[in-house]
Amino acid sequence: MGLSDVLYGVYERRLMAQIPPERRPRHVGVILDGNRRWAEAQGSSSSAGHRAGAAKIVDFLGWCDEAGVEVVTLWLLSTDNLNRPEPELTALLGIIEDTVSDLVGQGKWRLHPVGALDLLPEQTRALLKEAELATAGIDGSLVNVAVGYGGRREVVDAVKALLNEHATAGTTLDELAQLVDVDHIAQHLYTSGQPDPDLVIRTSGEQRLSGFLLWQSAHSEFYFCEAYWPDFRHVDFLRAMRAFADRNRRYGT
Repeated sequence: MGLSDVLYGVYERRLMAQIPPERRPRHVGVILDGNRRWAEAQGSSSSAGHRAGAAKIVDFLGWCDEAGVEVVTLWLLSTDNLNRPEPELTALLGIIEDTVSDLVGQGKWRLHPVGALDLLPEQTRALLKEAELATAGIDGSLVNVAVGYGGRREVVDAVKALLNEHATAGTTLDELAQLVDVDHIAQHLYTSGQPDPDLVIRTSGEQRLSGFLLWQSAHSEFYFCEAYWPDFRHVDFLRAMRAFADRNRRYGT
């Protein structure tokens, strides 16, 4: 072990000591950004970047487990990404399928697909549903796998589900107008029944949400990291956790 490794370990322990257990987030959302730019910097293909990013996920979930995070949402593919050129999209979906299969094989986490699954190829859609069933009984943290996800689409889907539910029950539009509120819509989101994200992390230096958990992140704290996702390190995660712990959350007041 070199001096740099020793110093790195000391810095990690110092960061961990600055994060009180009672000030750690229950739900962390992550925008895994920068895979393609990482690959370009390496002189590699976009597929190589996506595979490097996929390899980081197990480490990240392990860090979340160590920190006591109960729910993690990983944004792997947006609805906009579905418009990418066919060869790139096919390769990316294959990497996502391999990643989900690997997470199932780990046997540590309960997987829950979130997104407009009807927009995905049948093979991908079936694999995501099978992964949810296969991990349902695992006593571990909940991992939302956001594939074909868009925040606006989620709200539209929630409203449609709400309308269909009340149409089936025979509720009139006038009655529904009197009933509907924030809680009614929240009950039909992809993440229904889960705590909203306390902390949202985005890598690659971009400082925008791009529609990620648009509804749920109303009171979230945001942390933007310069590192591309494949280069995201444990110390970067701990810095995000420390920044969250240091903030005075006012929930919009």
